[in-house]
Order: sequence, then C-alpha cells, then structure tokens
Amino acid sequence: MPPARNATSQAVLPSAAYLGPEGTFSEEALLGSIDATSVKPVAVETIREAVMAVQDRALEWALVPIENSIEGSVTVTLDTLAGEANEVAVVGEVVLPVRHYLIARTRLELAEIEAIVSHPHVPGQCTRFLHKSLSHARIVAATSTAEAVRLIADDAADEAGRGKWAAIGTRLAAELYGCAVIAEGIQDREDNETRFVWLTRADLSSVAPPLHSASHTAHKTSLVFWGAGADRAGWLVLCLNEFARRGINLTKIESRPMRERLGHYMFFLDLEGALADQQVSDAIAGLQLLCERVHVLGSYPSAPENNAS
Repeated sequence: MPPARNATSQAVLPSAAYLGPEGTFSEEALLGSIDATSVKPVAVETIREAVMAVQDRALEWALVPIENSIEGSVTVTLDTLAGEANEVAVVGEVVLPVRHYLIARTRLELAEIEAIVSHPHVPGQCTRFLHKSLSHARIVAATSTAEAVRLIADDAADEAGRGKWAAIGTRLAAELYGCAVIAEGIQDREDNETRFVWLTRADLSSVAPPLHSASHTAHKTSLVFWGAGADRAGWLVLCLNEFARRGINLTKIESRPMRERLGHYMFFLDLEGALADQQVSDAIAGLQLLCERVHVLGSYPSAPENNAS
C-alpha cells in the first residue's frame, strides 16, 4: 500500500487509487474525469484495495467501477462500501463508454486461441462474440483488463503455455504492452457503459476531487439499508414508499446478501436529489424509523447524461 501523503507538503499532489496496471478502463475514466495535473494516479491490484486505501487514509481519493450497463453491479465495490469502508463517501460519478478489444501477443487466427483472459466482469459483456467465435476457448480470470494484456505480453508467455492465449482489454493496453488487436468492438452492445464513482473519506468530503462534472446541477444520493423488520410482509414496500410518496425517483435498487445466513439482505438505492433537499432528508429520516441501519454512501453531482467522461 502506498504511504500516506505528508499533509504539510504543499508541493505533493493528492493521490487517487485506481484498478491498475496502466491501460485499464479505470485509468481512462480517472484521467477523463479530472484535470490530470491536479492528481497523482496510483495503480493498485484490486478494487477492494482502492477503496480501503481511502478508508485507511493511505490515499486521498479513489475511483472504482460500480455498475455496468450489461453485467450490472460490481459487487465487490458495493460489499466493501457497505461492510469494511464505513468512513468512505461517494463524492462524484463518471460514466465511461466501454469498447472491448480482443488482443494477442502476436497475430493469431481465432481458431488458434486456446484461452481468453480478462477481468471476471468482462466476458459477460462479450457473450455473443465469445459464443460465436471462441466457444472452444476457456476463460481465465485476471485482476484487471490491463493485467490480462500484460500477462499475455510477458516474454515468458510461450514457456508458460500462454503463447496462444488472448486477452480482452483496451486498445491503450494493447499499445502499452506491444500487442496486436485481433478484433475490436466485441462487446454485446455498442452503447455499453460502465459507471465509476469517486471516493474520499467522509470527514474530507468537502475536499472532493475537481471533477469536470462537479458544476452539474443535478444530484444523486446513494444509500444502503437493512432492518430487523425485513422478515415481515410488506416491509420493503413500506421502506420504498418513504420515497414514492414524496415524489422521489429511484434510479436503482438492488439487494445483496448480508453474508450471515440465507434470507438476510441489505438493499442499495440510488435516488435523484441531494441530501440537502428537504424531501430527500425527510424520506431518509422516515426510512430510519423502519430500519436497523441506514447508511448514506454519498450525495454528489450526477454525471451528465450526454457526457461520457
């Protein structure tokens, strides 16, 4: 884990963790959503490590994926924010168009490819292409798309039996690691997008990163809740009605297991509006009366719909 920044040094840029190595979609989203001269990007090996770097005060900020338009939520992000990172707040979001490339160390015919390596969240975004053209190839997990490309680009790939492996990653990663693009745009939909969230310590949320979209007037609030009354008929309807009767639009609702025993869940909500809005704060106050725990993950400027960065 990188050391904490010396708060007395004005010359040192604040650091932001992202899922590395260089060439990931996370890096692309980070550099596209903030003035690159105002932050020092720090590549880490896992999404959890990026979140916990903020929780542990090792780094000021982090950018992590939270949702894909095809594959749905990035569960490690949700679970870490709800469980281990109680002092971390969402302070911004960015939506990145995602275009996937099939990459190999050297030019290969599709029939020659023995395995496809990528981040576990990626193959599900490319199901049609993989079933049609590479059904014979096995899927191998990597910690990120760029790490997948780096793995097949390694000089020892042939000796390690990876000479006929391919990766799914970014064009930038193919260029960075000297690989060949075999096929491009292999995602199931042309409008494939991933939503990323900017994180900081809740007690430092007033020092949010200078995002390009920070001046956007529309806001979003994210929260997670669970309750002792969840085993009663109609409990969830009562919870959601706190928002419905105040005319608050929910843009996302999802359940995740509490990791205790079957039938126990926590519920994640995204809603339109800021925590400072009276109707939003009233709805959350009403929700707290019904729940064992309500944790606001963040209230932040939403990404403009027509702005991919």
